[in-house]
Amino acid sequence: MRWSIPFAGFFLSLMGGIAYAWGVFIVPLEVRFGWSRTEAALPVSIYLLFYTVGMLGGGYLQDKLGPRKIALAGAVLFFSAYMLAQMIGTYPYLWWLLLTYGVMGGTASGLAYSVIVPAARKWFPDKASLAITIGVTGFGLASVFFAPWLSSLIATRGIEGTFLILAIVTGSVSLIAAMVLKNPEPGWSPPGWVQSPQAANSMFTPKMETALGETVKQPLFYLLWVAFGAIIFGGLMAMTHVVPYGQTIIGLERADAAYAMVFFGLANGFGRTLAGFIAQQVGPLRVMLVTYIVTGATFLLFNTVATTNTTLYVCALILGFGFAVTLGLFPVLTSISFGVKNLGANYGAVITAYGVAAIFGPVAGGYLYDISGTYIVPFAIAGGLTLFGWSICLFALKMKHKLP
Repeated sequence: MRWSIPFAGFFLSLMGGIAYAWGVFIVPLEVRFGWSRTEAALPVSIYLLFYTVGMLGGGYLQDKLGPRKIALAGAVLFFSAYMLAQMIGTYPYLWWLLLTYGVMGGTASGLAYSVIVPAARKWFPDKASLAITIGVTGFGLASVFFAPWLSSLIATRGIEGTFLILAIVTGSVSLIAAMVLKNPEPGWSPPGWVQSPQAANSMFTPKMETALGETVKQPLFYLLWVAFGAIIFGGLMAMTHVVPYGQTIIGLERADAAYAMVFFGLANGFGRTLAGFIAQQVGPLRVMLVTYIVTGATFLLFNTVATTNTTLYVCALILGFGFAVTLGLFPVLTSISFGVKNLGANYGAVITAYGVAAIFGPVAGGYLYDISGTYIVPFAIAGGLTLFGWSICLFALKMKHKLP
């Protein structure tokens, strides 16, 4: 019974993660409407910004109303957002996509995503890391399933037809998944499970239980917020621009370039569960240590190394796993730091850093490409911020709270 909860979360996050395939829309939007790369990347920045707005509001409300009602609201918004976005041919303006796909779609994604982590954590006190990462894996895997398919749909049905199909798919799948979700009864625990003294002192046991008002008064919250935002900046830039990089810098065909997002998505999706499993054994900071050093180096060397389709796919795989570690383990770190009772609101506050990074990551990559014709500078910035964010995270949790 309880295993249906993280898998329902998987399908909700899968629908929200379609945004990670936005890169396949960029060149078609440039060609169709004469937009710049900065303009073509802006809708996904707005989407991800309002995703965090939806996360913050949805996380607070689901703590009060339960996960099902919030997820159902997200399903309705998903359908409405894509149905209106498919009218881009009638309203061929950037602001139309910003309002429909960006504001409405992003809010829908945030509402749906906000219920996944708290529900999974409450049903799985014995397997917290595994359950949470299964639930959020869909967000990462979405580009695997959708990037090649969307690229084909755009070629055969056009941008409008693609949005129409997405309205039907996201609305129906989210509706079904939402109906599965619910919280356990207060005080519930898995049959036969008793927390051992060792588990009570483990890295996955909350050190405190704080409400949102108390959480935002603690320096630890702001350290986590800055670290999260710095690290996710590069991941969002890579997610958005790895496909146009393949097309415009390497000269790959659209379908071949789109496969970079398949590899990014495979690592981003399955990497979340893998990261959670490894972190359960050795601790989240040890996983982060190795991952962010490799990810930062990949960003810094990206333009030198990613010169063929094969090396582009390898780099996308590495960056996807770095993204997976961030989004898979930061909810765990939040629960360790601030507790489980108000995890929806607390993680919703932490993930607002994602929204700030979303404003600058995709758009900065597009802007710097527009003025220079290269991705050298934006990827170097992403690499530096990855290493900077990791150092803050290490300081905050290792030095201050003695967490492994």
